[in-house]
Amino acid sequence: MDKLVWQSPQLFFPVPGPELDFGGIGKEYAADRVAAICAEAGLTHGLVDLGGDLRAIGPRPDGTAWPVQLRDPRMRGRVLATVQLFGGGLATSGDYERCILVDGQRYGHILNPKTGWPARGLAGVSVVGETCLVAGSIATIAMLMGSAGPAWLAELGVRCAWVDTEGRQGGSAATGSATESRQT
Repeated sequence: MDKLVWQSPQLFFPVPGPELDFGGIGKEYAADRVAAICAEAGLTHGLVDLGGDLRAIGPRPDGTAWPVQLRDPRMRGRVLATVQLFGGGLATSGDYERCILVDGQRYGHILNPKTGWPARGLAGVSVVGETCLVAGSIATIAMLMGSAGPAWLAELGVRCAWVDTEGRQGGSAATGSATESRQT
């Protein structure tokens, strides 16, 4: 952040090269807005999916939940859990979709602002929240907390599933058949 300069009303980098990417909250915000626009238009059932960031507009037309499978970040094709989503948002942060491997070491795209290095300790975190934006924010913060993330998620009491870089997994939605309560 020391490379970023704010001179109202402009925010800029004094040297060429660095970029700001609002993708970390952009998809979640967009999913929530699309759901709000649909609801305002009278839609009562739907699932907005923007690259895995989800926002449910009520339950399915038959009144049942939307079954959402959470992918295991280390075992492609393996389902970590299935969350039954009646409403609200679900978002995932991880080190497995947007990453590079260098000499067998994985470097994810979520950077620790204190060190400038990729977050370490957790491979993936999925969170269910009232909105997709809140769920995504919590998931990313947990990733940044590394090995302290699972305890923090438990303290918050959020529906979640996490996998650490050693393959250990947990969270309230990590049983393979977790159910999210109805939201009104």
